[in-house]
Amino acid sequence: MTGSSRTPIYHAVGRLATDTLVVIHPRHGVRIAPIDLARERMLLQLRKDLERFVLRLAVERATTTHRTQIMHVARTMRSHRDAMTMAEFNAFDSRIDKLILQAAAEPFLEHTLRPLHTIFRRIGWIHHLHIGAEQSVLRSIDAHLAILDAVATRHIDQAVAASDELIEFVEAMFDQIERDIDPTVLDCTIEPIMG
Repeated sequence: MTGSSRTPIYHAVGRLATDTLVVIHPRHGVRIAPIDLARERMLLQLRKDLERFVLRLAVERATTTHRTQIMHVARTMRSHRDAMTMAEFNAFDSRIDKLILQAAAEPFLEHTLRPLHTIFRRIGWIHHLHIGAEQSVLRSIDAHLAILDAVATRHIDQAVAASDELIEFVEAMFDQIERDIDPTVLDCTIEPIMG
């Protein structure tokens, strides 16, 4: 159906399962994993600590090439800030994650943070799609710009503070999701209430 062979699809599904985004039922298929808000809120604390560590390394180890790339991404984001869609932001977000990890120069961290980034990108997508606050996207963009600026100018404390602010913003998303979003959005096995 997709025009791809089984091998890349098998690997992609395996990676999604490793990232806890899908559940594989051998010989029965694949199901999107339900979103467990309590678990993901707890994992947010892990991400906070890991992000602080990664940003410290990135500020200390970033080469001129890394800083040039980071400043270029920041300039491009600023020029598109007011008209950026969620899909465009997610592309920037993914690129920023890779750049910061490259600057940190510790390959183990990529394997540790990649699944966490994926989980929280999904939370952000659900929040923006269903709550739909344009200001929310702008706040995400601004928080990422603060992180980029701090890393590019080698200010560890500012980078950590900007990261903490981003994590606080994500944590606030959980409260809104719990309060305002139909649970069927979070778990496809829940039957919707017809009214």
